[in-house]
Amino acid sequence: MADKKIAILYVDDEENNLISFKAAFRIKYQVYTAISGDEAIRIMETKPVEVIITDQRMPNMTGVEFLEKIIEKFPDPMRILLTGYADMSAVVDAVNKGKIFHYLAKPWDENELDMTIERAYEVYKKRKDVKEMNEKLAVSNDQLEFLLRQKLLS
Repeated sequence: MADKKIAILYVDDEENNLISFKAAFRIKYQVYTAISGDEAIRIMETKPVEVIITDQRMPNMTGVEFLEKIIEKFPDPMRILLTGYADMSAVVDAVNKGKIFHYLAKPWDENELDMTIERAYEVYKKRKDVKEMNEKLAVSNDQLEFLLRQKLLS
């Protein structure tokens, strides 16, 4: 399991950006690409995704709208927003509504993006571990309560 690749979904309406991203990161990561928010949602319904990277400026659905739309059904993946514009209201919306982990300007720097993916995955992994521990604790508590009730009844 240690050599499992981090699963990343990159969403951008510019095909050249999708190709560049895949070329830069496909060896290190399991990369899925989508040309729209709707296509990204279809991918997420069939593939496990741990990190989502989305462009902000896309037709039909902005990056923030996409992140907002998926948050209820897919709360766990870490979210990274890219934008080529100094659009602070989009960044504020992304933080408040789309629950983003990080914001980067386009064009992205490969090393900076790589480090951001690594940090996002570390947070994802810690959250997943905590969730699993809490589930195990809940089961243990239920078992203890059951045993205690049995003891009180006998």
